[in-house]
Amino acid sequence: MMSLLAIVELVAMLSLLHSLSKEKPTLGGTRIKTRKRNIAAPLDPAAFADAVVQIYLDNAGDLELVAKNLESSDLNFSRYGDTFFEVVFIGGRTQPGTVKLDEGERHPYSVIECEPKREAILPSVIYVQKILRRRPFLIKNLENVMRKMLQSLELFEENERIKLSIFTALAFSQKLSGLPPETVLQPLLKDNLVAKGLVLSFITDFFKEYLIDNSIDDLISILKRGKMEDDLLEFFPSTKRTPEAVSEHFTNAGLLPLVEYNDKKIFEVRLKEMKSTLTTQLAEEVAISEVIETVKQHVKDAKLPDIEVVRILWDVLMDAIQWSGKNQQQNANSALRQVKKWAELLNTFCTTGKLELELMYKVQVQCYEDAKLMKLFPEIVRSLYDQDVLAEDTILHWFQKGTNLKGRQNFVKSLEPFVKWLEEAEEEE
Repeated sequence: MMSLLAIVELVAMLSLLHSLSKEKPTLGGTRIKTRKRNIAAPLDPAAFADAVVQIYLDNAGDLELVAKNLESSDLNFSRYGDTFFEVVFIGGRTQPGTVKLDEGERHPYSVIECEPKREAILPSVIYVQKILRRRPFLIKNLENVMRKMLQSLELFEENERIKLSIFTALAFSQKLSGLPPETVLQPLLKDNLVAKGLVLSFITDFFKEYLIDNSIDDLISILKRGKMEDDLLEFFPSTKRTPEAVSEHFTNAGLLPLVEYNDKKIFEVRLKEMKSTLTTQLAEEVAISEVIETVKQHVKDAKLPDIEVVRILWDVLMDAIQWSGKNQQQNANSALRQVKKWAELLNTFCTTGKLELELMYKVQVQCYEDAKLMKLFPEIVRSLYDQDVLAEDTILHWFQKGTNLKGRQNFVKSLEPFVKWLEEAEEEE
């Protein structure tokens, strides 16, 4: 039999053990929280590239079959998108930071291995379009790889560069899943590539190929989106950056529509420059003689047609007037003062009856399109006559045979008293 003391000690021990079993283990009074972590699988682009290459080889380069097999595969395109397009373009995985092939499998059905002809390369474009429709997220990877290749043009052979230019042109022609021109074409403008003439050669082939199926307006739209339409000189080595060199090069390449567009663009820029300069001179009240010399210099440098010069002069003179919104008499006085003040400028460049007639048409159109000037037409014409800018024969020719119909009926009627006076004065003489 146990003694009473032993029983008491046993009960105390059991009670202590029971209380300890309810407490959770701690360290220094701080509870430690733990959680599971996702362990990322290591990247293996080589295995991915080899698997894609094998699909090409198994299907002997039949791109329809290749696309079907890729669709049914469990390959991780979201992780190896760049690698996939390296296989499409080059035939295998490339070394990091370059377009040179790395170790591993390679197939002979890549874009680079095609014949440098549109009919040989178009199937690859259509194939890529199919891939992108299934996996639209790959468009960014396509941009990455195309940008890398175009920045490395010097590493390709000439016929390989031609193939890349044809693919690029067909990609935009086929509207390849919204491929953005700015991210593809802008990287071309690397100084070393431009200096070697590689960019000019590439872009010329690109233009020629794209214009087979598209208009010059479509091409300009592509260049605008790529922020490259303002100055084709950027494609030329620094030693050849002249408008004449641009016209000669693209004319020889059979790209006359592009030459015409570029000439028009240069012409518009020069007109704008002259207009801006004259506007500043009038605002600063520069002497008429100095303004005349400025116009002559612009005409000489930019080879501006006389008709355009007359049009710009009238626009600049009228734009310089502070017009009143309501006071018609004030507007009339302002216009007549401006004509009188700058008559010498207009006289200097309205040197023939044809140019005088063009000035009358310009006044006619402005008075027709601007309500506050509608009633000023006869007064302006009379002032131009008084200042010897317009000859009597020019006014009579406009009155009898003018071809611009804007407001003509009203203007002829309003000018009738002045014309009658001219005719009577001529009879008296």
